Amino acid sequence: MRAFPRLIPLVLLLALTGRAVAQEEVQPEAIEIGLSTDSVAITSDFAGTNLTIFGALDNADPLVSRQGRYDIVVVLEGPPRTEVVRKKTRVLGMWINTESVVFRDVPASYSVALTRQPQDITDPASYDRLALRIENIHLRPLDADGNPRTIEEFTAALRQLKQSADLYVENVGGVQFLSRSLFRATLYLAPHVPVGTHKARAFLFRNGTFLRETSAPLVIRKAGLEQTIFQFAHQQSLLYGLFAVLLAMLTGWLGRIIFRRD
Repeated sequence: MRAFPRLIPLVLLLALTGRAVAQEEVQPEAIEIGLSTDSVAITSDFAGTNLTIFGALDNADPLVSRQGRYDIVVVLEGPPRTEVVRKKTRVLGMWINTESVVFRDVPASYSVALTRQPQDITDPASYDRLALRIENIHLRPLDADGNPRTIEEFTAALRQLKQSADLYVENVGGVQFLSRSLFRATLYLAPHVPVGTHKARAFLFRNGTFLRETSAPLVIRKAGLEQTIFQFAHQQSLLYGLFAVLLAMLTGWLGRIIFRRD
């Protein structure tokens, strides 16, 4: 009976040690991404390029990694903008705009890369819940009380227009594991990629179950003379407008003199 009180601290120490070990064993996986630069400068002759994003998994299960049951989806989403979709109808031999729908907070661009085929990563319900992939981007009309059939038609048209302009693209196999924990994602930047603050987002899946998400900002800006004109037009809009009018008048006057017939 005298030895029993001496055993209590030892039992408590073993219990605390076991709890700490258990906590270490159940640490969840995490994902991180890193950009080689926080800004990309494009010039007037920019013809499109691929952007590489590197990342790593923390606390990855070695067995799951060996079996290839980790999947990653990386998205580069452009700044939100207001988009107007118009429908042309032939009236009296002329094509004129007869209907239009305004959408708000539309990603100006959307480039996504996946480790493998989408159906092999997770189910459609998870993509929809996470608003992942082109068909699951939330496109919200400004007038939500409009005709549902018209809204559906114009929403599909907006997606198609973005895809045909290479602003909404999907790259299956664009994410590759370099080791059990390191990966590389290749995303496409269209020739007319919009300037502004873009958001790079990475989603981690294990056996089809979503685990973690992380993000990092990326600024795309114009460079050279085009950037100077762009800044002047936005910062000194009145002077820019007056200069444009004067330049048009001067051009017209010079053209009249050059092509004047004696």
